[in-house]
Amino acid sequence: MTSAQLVKPTRKQRVRTLWISDVHLGTRDCQAEHLSHFLKSYHADRIYLVGDIIDGWKLRGGMYWPQAHTNVIRRLLTMSKRGTEVIYVTGNHDEFLRRYSKLVLGNIQLVDQAEHVTADGRRLLVIHGDQFDVITRYHRWLAFLGDSAYEFTLTLNRWLNHWRARYGYGYWSLSAYLKHKVKTAVSFISDFEQAIAHECIKQGFQGVVCGHIHHAEIRRVGEVEYLNCGDWVESCTALIEHWDGTIELYRLADAQALEARLAEQAKVIQPV
Repeated sequence: MTSAQLVKPTRKQRVRTLWISDVHLGTRDCQAEHLSHFLKSYHADRIYLVGDIIDGWKLRGGMYWPQAHTNVIRRLLTMSKRGTEVIYVTGNHDEFLRRYSKLVLGNIQLVDQAEHVTADGRRLLVIHGDQFDVITRYHRWLAFLGDSAYEFTLTLNRWLNHWRARYGYGYWSLSAYLKHKVKTAVSFISDFEQAIAHECIKQGFQGVVCGHIHHAEIRRVGEVEYLNCGDWVESCTALIEHWDGTIELYRLADAQALEARLAEQAKVIQPV
């Protein structure tokens, strides 16, 4: 597989599994257009929607649902119709769906957590992860308060990328950058990773795929393989399992940068 095929395949790239989380359909900061383009580029045997796909918290306060958000739903339904198994793992922002857990509609399943076995035999726990966030679980009013401050950075993020796009620059996340710089955010991420890794060992899994904290990463946490999908609000990331069982972290910003470099190279080698 070449880098050019990864960024802009001439036909759908066939992969074993896709994981996406924290899309937050129903909010203004959802990067639905980018997600639709990503989904159109792949044919997967299975796709996991790892929670917070629909933002029920935001929809309670007022309806916002543009056509781009409908297009994401339609794309997922089309994938299901064409044979892709779609497993929807509920999260805290779409917790209203938890009352329907274990619902099966054709190729679509609704669950609170799932087990995934990779092509090379690793057993992975697939769970959104809000159960291991102390603030969300025990202090919901603090979660809503923090959500308001977070929305402010996302608004700045939206305007920044609007102007970056106008001047030909690729996507860049201000809010994701701040997460790496603010000490309390780094500490929170580390605590979350340790807690979910402990649960993974407790349940007898070798690894965990989660979302929730909008911080995409593949790394080892002790004995556990920790894989976080990230989100489609800030960083526009996903996890991809290939046919040999290797799992790759897709980042939109990296894909756009590579595509731009390939376009420049193509200009250089064109005959005069």
